Amino acid sequence: MTDGTHGGAGQDGDGIQWLAEIGGPGTGRCPTGGADTDGELGGVVFARGITPEELARRMGADPATATEPISDAEIRDLDIEVYRPGDDGDGVIRVGSCAGWSFAIEYGDSTGGELITEIARDGAEVVHFRPMPEQRPALLDYARDGAVLCGFGLGEERWRWGQEPDLLVPDLVAARVLEADGVTSCDLGREAGGAARRRALGAVERRFGLSLPRAALGGLRLPAYAVRGTPGMALR
Repeated sequence: MTDGTHGGAGQDGDGIQWLAEIGGPGTGRCPTGGADTDGELGGVVFARGITPEELARRMGADPATATEPISDAEIRDLDIEVYRPGDDGDGVIRVGSCAGWSFAIEYGDSTGGELITEIARDGAEVVHFRPMPEQRPALLDYARDGAVLCGFGLGEERWRWGQEPDLLVPDLVAARVLEADGVTSCDLGREAGGAARRRALGAVERRFGLSLPRAALGGLRLPAYAVRGTPGMALR
């Protein structure tokens, strides 16, 4: 499919546990083989209750300026300055929908983190994943009705924030991420850190029914928008 619309995990979607592989230690690459460092992948915003076009608008885009659908590789052909001294860097997103959620894949100096409460207004729900390859841990936030309800770092789930920081503790306990006290990490012997991160993402995936096709970071073509700065949006 080329319109960015996909079914849930087990259909056209792939869940979200595979996001634990993005920018893993010593790899510097995304699961589909593209380089995270070159593409400056900033994160993924999932939103339920609004369309992909509305998600782009709430993230700062002009809805009338969508590009023709482009692939992840073609994003790297745009003129994007991630860092601009004394001014905003450029932020770009590609948007689509899967499993009842809209999603925005963020590149460069994007806006998902600072605008999460704006995206989540008027009853919308938002899950924001940031891989943070240069500064672990990866971060995950859940917001609804204009407020961040809970968030944590993958691998550091004992430290949580938000208006309801313990909201997902039962899910993390059921996934054997945390012990029943909600503080102690489960001791699973020699399990690799990537497996632990996948279990945490799996808990969130099951709680909210999230899914993102792996092809979204590959050949799946999605409309792109500028959300910050002055990126050149014409393919070079």
